[in-house]
Amino acid sequence: MTYRLTRILRLAGISLAFAMASAAHAASEHPLQVAVGDVSRPPIGWVEFCSANPRECAVTATLPRDVVLSSQAWRDLVRLNKWVNEKIKPMTDLDHWGVVEKWSYPDDGYGDCEDYVLLKRRLLIDAGWPRAALLITVVRDKKGDGHAVLTVKTDKGDFILDNQAEDVLPWTESGYRFVKRQSQSDPNVWVSLGDARPSMATASSR
Repeated sequence: MTYRLTRILRLAGISLAFAMASAAHAASEHPLQVAVGDVSRPPIGWVEFCSANPRECAVTATLPRDVVLSSQAWRDLVRLNKWVNEKIKPMTDLDHWGVVEKWSYPDDGYGDCEDYVLLKRRLLIDAGWPRAALLITVVRDKKGDGHAVLTVKTDKGDFILDNQAEDVLPWTESGYRFVKRQSQSDPNVWVSLGDARPSMATASSR
């Protein structure tokens, strides 16, 4: 009886150790947050946006803060992403403004990727979401083209709001290579992300 109990406990211990190892491996394969690197150069579009809209960028440094992703917060996030994606019609900066790159609010109903991001960010901030958790992010898609999305930092991980996707997805499921984004402590400071390969400092016009 004692031998059988000892064997059962030993097998249970092995099973628990295996389960913990599997969970750790899964966590390493799909981390909840994007790895943050060194300070990086801000995109020229952001620099020019701040020059044209100084009050938008005149903020003081704050402590990093994540959103508590309650069921209601999740519903609000999904609803807002879908609403903006449907309300704004895609148009390149070249067609819209006659220039290759210009970040602006899509007040006339047209814009490209970073304009969707700016609007989503502003609406969430106006709704009381912390600015430090809403980070404009530059990524590369599967074709290697530049693109901008909004990263929402939460206690459940980093989620991505994207004008090319109706669903709000964890960053690991977006299919993008993450290049740089705003710092949580200061939106005017940008930091490199994950992949260290060099990248242009602009986003595409999609």
